[in-house]
Amino acid sequence: MYHILIVDDEKIERRGIQFLLKQIDVEWEIEEAANGRDALELLKQKRFDIMLTDIKMPFMDGLQLIEEALKLDSEMKCVIFSGYGEFEYARKALSFRVVDYMLKPVEPEAFEKLIKKIISQMESRKRSKEITQKGLSYVKEHALYGLLNGKSVEEVKKESGELVDIGEFKDIKCLLLMEFGKDFFSKTEVGFKKEILQVAGEDGVYLNLNPQQSVLLLGYDEAGDVKTIAQSVINYIKETYNEDCFIAVVGVITEVGNLEKAYNEAELLMESRFYQPERQIYFPDSEDVIGDESEHSNDDTLMKQMKQDIRMKDIAGLREHFERLCNKYRNKTDFSQIYIKFVFSNLLKDIYSSMSKMDETQLNEDITRLYSVTDFKTIMDMVNLNIDRLEENFGTSPSVLHREIETVKQYIYEHYSEELSVDALAQSVYMAPSYLSHVFKKETGQNISKFIKTYRMEKAREMLESTHNKIVNISYAVGYPNVSYFCQSFREYFGISPQKYRSQGEVNEEDIPLEQKSEIAE
Repeated sequence: MYHILIVDDEKIERRGIQFLLKQIDVEWEIEEAANGRDALELLKQKRFDIMLTDIKMPFMDGLQLIEEALKLDSEMKCVIFSGYGEFEYARKALSFRVVDYMLKPVEPEAFEKLIKKIISQMESRKRSKEITQKGLSYVKEHALYGLLNGKSVEEVKKESGELVDIGEFKDIKCLLLMEFGKDFFSKTEVGFKKEILQVAGEDGVYLNLNPQQSVLLLGYDEAGDVKTIAQSVINYIKETYNEDCFIAVVGVITEVGNLEKAYNEAELLMESRFYQPERQIYFPDSEDVIGDESEHSNDDTLMKQMKQDIRMKDIAGLREHFERLCNKYRNKTDFSQIYIKFVFSNLLKDIYSSMSKMDETQLNEDITRLYSVTDFKTIMDMVNLNIDRLEENFGTSPSVLHREIETVKQYIYEHYSEELSVDALAQSVYMAPSYLSHVFKKETGQNISKFIKTYRMEKAREMLESTHNKIVNISYAVGYPNVSYFCQSFREYFGISPQKYRSQGEVNEEDIPLEQKSEIAE
């Protein structure tokens, strides 16, 4: 619907213009004003798309009205109607960016042609504006993707130039990492972003990372509110898509440069899926608002992690989890010494039982000594000493961990055109998905989903540079059956669409399946 204002001091003229407008097959909301002063008051109260005005009127003539009106809304289209055909009026009107100048009495066919031309101009401008906004949105998403994946604020500013104000992200306080066990986002409609922001609140920032992960960034971090939003997102996805979503929550984010750290912490939290699969929301221990986990159950989680580290001969992981256990008790005075010694003695038993030649006598001596010590540091030193012994016992041969990660990487290299879920990859090497994610990142420096996306994007770039394959064929070749999602992912990664990357050209309409044409941004 278009809003149009007719300004003329003669009522019969206003009625005549209304009649002509209603003969045009366009939906209008029409208002009238009898002079320039009244028209200006209306313009201050609401926005109009088009203003049709006479020149000769009391209080304020048409040219004065247009001059003041364009100060209020420079995009409004203005048309002059007058019985005066003097050239000077027309020239002055055109200097005010008037669309056209028509003499009274108005000729119906010329009037209809003019109005349709104005509507066409407005529609064209609207499309251009939408394309520009989409372009800025893509640049913004690329900048945010870079910040989450380790680029410095200075690098991102340099890449985006004046197009992105990094200050837009300064209010981010909390990060929610959304994760699925299989490809989800590549098969979901493009409108998913809008849906999630409606559930979470329009002031949130949403970014897809890969087919299995997205992040939701919020401007507040009150634990109860964040948990409510996370649960609402989970419920919405279950009800709408019948899929289980897991969310790891990290806050407080104090500055934009800490986004990568928050993302890494969220990934670490997501490993809890292996130990606590019944839960769908994971908070750091200090922020956990679930409220139903005792300190003992937290210990059980760490003990399970360390058992897995020992089984996989992952000494680095064992040391990391042991340090977390120690940090928990190092400055605590409200735990029973007997309980702490019980926990650490069980860890010693696990370490001894994994050595090729278990010395039960030495184990019993160590446990007896552990129960007799009077300070926590001595207990830590005893366990660390035995972790050193365990590492020596494992020897210098290639670890199981390294071999299995190499197997996963090789599988990705050979099957990147197929669906690759963390669950399926984990099953191929007989590991839990969350644990595979943990050790894969430790071995390669990045999570599996990012590794897969990086490899696919580089393969896509190679194909764009070295082949004449259609965009849709390249999309399928690198594992993206939805070409619109492929284009979106390529933009996020490289900051430019695959169409423009290939010689700055546009996608050929024949390249895209009919059902996906409307989904691809210009």
